[in-house]
Amino acid sequence: MAERLDTPKAARRSFLPRLQEDAFGKISEGIARFMGTPLFLFYLTVFCLLWLAWNSWGPENLRFDSAANGFTALTLMLSLQASYSAPLILLAQNRQTDRDRVQAEQDRQRAERNLADTEFLAREMAALRIALSEVATRDFVRSEMRNLLEELAEEREGLPPDQR
Repeated sequence: MAERLDTPKAARRSFLPRLQEDAFGKISEGIARFMGTPLFLFYLTVFCLLWLAWNSWGPENLRFDSAANGFTALTLMLSLQASYSAPLILLAQNRQTDRDRVQAEQDRQRAERNLADTEFLAREMAALRIALSEVATRDFVRSEMRNLLEELAEEREGLPPDQR
């Protein structure tokens, strides 16, 4: 009989522990970051020098990589390290590209909001300037009051002395 589609499947048991979804990416990024440091180059140089010294001047019966064969095991070890480091570095670069893409999108959205805010403020400033041009200023009110006082004075002068 077919399984019901409206109920979730039971969780499957696994022998491997469940890692976070992005755990491998974070681990590989950490390794790639370490590989780009002077400390890593120092450790790798010390490792190679110790390997060469041991297999060149160490006790004959304890040497494991012959100088006569061109240190084949060292070459294989370095090739193995390079074959793992290249994909790790590429994975770290892809993750950085994804972060840059998200940051660029956020910057674009922020720039759009800033532009909209600036346009809004410019419209408000223009509206205030238009409104202020219709408002009576202090000088205008004073000049109107002077004119009214002058008219009153002229009318008084035209009136007979008993009505003034």
